[in-house]
Amino acid sequence: MKLIVFGATGGTGKEVIKQALAEGHEVTAFVRNPSKLNGDDPLLTIIQGDALNAKAVENALAGQEAVISCLGSDGLKETTVLSDMTKNILTGMNTHHIERIAYVASAGIHKEIPGLQGKLAQFILRNVLKDHKNAVEKIKKHDVRYTIARPMQLTTQPLSKTYRQDENSIPDKGRKIGRADVAHFLLQSVIQGKHINESIGLAY
Repeated sequence: MKLIVFGATGGTGKEVIKQALAEGHEVTAFVRNPSKLNGDDPLLTIIQGDALNAKAVENALAGQEAVISCLGSDGLKETTVLSDMTKNILTGMNTHHIERIAYVASAGIHKEIPGLQGKLAQFILRNVLKDHKNAVEKIKKHDVRYTIARPMQLTTQPLSKTYRQDENSIPDKGRKIGRADVAHFLLQSVIQGKHINESIGLAY
């Protein structure tokens, strides 16, 4: 499969690329800083660009079969950067007739984290969660087949493939999940056609 990854230099994005290449897929990494990736693999194409540039995004999407977005925002201030970048991706997908997208949001976008942990997340991450939620709403309104990942706190734990999933909330008492396992979920969802038009909470 021909995949394009946005947010490819982040922890989860790098894991997506690593696992996708290991499985023999053709991967395009759309990045602001190409020096942050090793471009030696013949199956990897690196395109330098800014996801806030609609034309650059549109051009990068030509010939792709699916999109995986691991985009994140810098800091905790109020912003629309995620929803703006997602809008550009969706517009480009429509131009090139690409129907499949997997998007990494965050647990908490639906206020689904219970107890004190949930209240703290809603307060501290309120601006990030709002931007992610707006991006997710844009995706749901487009004519695409989407999968939304809602991971709990991200860690650097190695790939386990033993994480838990919850479509309605988050896995019971789940607190963390490794970026490698989030990447595994995204790839399996796209490649195997799983979790179409679903939003899935992820944790160990």
